[in-house]
Amino acid sequence: MSESASGEASTRTVVVAVAVNLAIAFAKGAAAALTGSAALWAETAHSLADTGNEVLLFVGLRRSGRPADERHPFGYGQERWFWAFLAAIGIFVVGGVLSIDEGVDAIRHPKPLTNVPVGVGVLVVSLALEALSWRTAHAQLREEARARRRSLAEHVRSASDPTATTVLLEDSAAIVGIGLALGALVLHWATGWTGWDAGASILIGLLLVGVAFLVARRSKGLLIDESPPPDVLERLRGRIVAEPWVGAIESLTAVYIGPQRVLVMVRLLPVAEVARLPAEELMAKTYDLRASLCAVEVIADVEITLVPGADERSST
Repeated sequence: MSESASGEASTRTVVVAVAVNLAIAFAKGAAAALTGSAALWAETAHSLADTGNEVLLFVGLRRSGRPADERHPFGYGQERWFWAFLAAIGIFVVGGVLSIDEGVDAIRHPKPLTNVPVGVGVLVVSLALEALSWRTAHAQLREEARARRRSLAEHVRSASDPTATTVLLEDSAAIVGIGLALGALVLHWATGWTGWDAGASILIGLLLVGVAFLVARRSKGLLIDESPPPDVLERLRGRIVAEPWVGAIESLTAVYIGPQRVLVMVRLLPVAEVARLPAEELMAKTYDLRASLCAVEVIADVEITLVPGADERSST
C-alpha cells in the first residue's frame, strides 16, 4: 500500500471512528443518567475520550500531510506521532483515571440501579457500532500487513503509522469494556449487589490505562528516530547488494522520519576492479544507485559513502 493510499485509508478509519464514538457517547450518557450505573458512566467517559482522541489523530493526519519546506526539509510526517502521543494521554486521563474514580466512588457510595433494560439495550447497540469501527481499522491494518508480507500482529507492533493501530486498540478496548459493563448490569440486576457495577467501572479504567501505555510506547519509539523492522532492512540490503559493482555493505542505517518515510545511510565497499576506476565513474555509479533507491516511495533520501577495500587501505 502506497503512502498516499495509506493516508486516505487512515483518514477513512478515523472519520468512521469519530462518528461512531460520538453517537455512542451520547447514547451511553443518556443511559447512564437513567440507570445510575457507574459502569455506564465509565463507558461514557471512555467513548468521549475515544472521540476526542480520534479528533487528535485526524489533526495529526492533516498536519502531517503538509509539504516539505526550508525548516522541515523532510516534511511534517512526525506530526502524526506527536498527536498520537497526545491521544494516549487523553486515553489515560479522560478514559482511564475518570473510570477508576467513578468505580471507587460507586464503592464508597453504592446506589441501586434503575431502568436496567434501557442500559442493556444501549450497550448492545453500542457493541454493534463499535464492531463496525473496529472492522474498518482491522481491514486497513490487514491490507497493510498483507502488502508487507507480515502477520497482522507483527504489523501492529511495527507499523510506522500509529493512526489505524490506535483506533484498533481503542475499539478493541471499547468492545471489552462494553462486555464488562453489560455483564455488570445483568449481574447487578440478578443479584442486587452494587459491587458488580463498581468493579466493572474500575476494570474498564485499568483497561484504558493499559491501552494508553501501548499507544504512548509506540509513539515514543517513533519520535526518537526508530529504525524500521528487520524485514524492511533486509529488503533494502538485498536491493543494494544486487548491484554488480557493490562488493559488501559495511554498515546500513535507516530511521523513520515520518509514516512510511525512511532516511537511509549506507557505507559500501565496491568490488576491487570498480574501486580502481576513476573517481568520476565511481561517483556516477553511486549517483545511479542513490537515484534508484530514492525512486522507492518510502525512501525519503539516501546518503552513500564509499569505503576503500582492505588492499586500498593498506596501500594508503
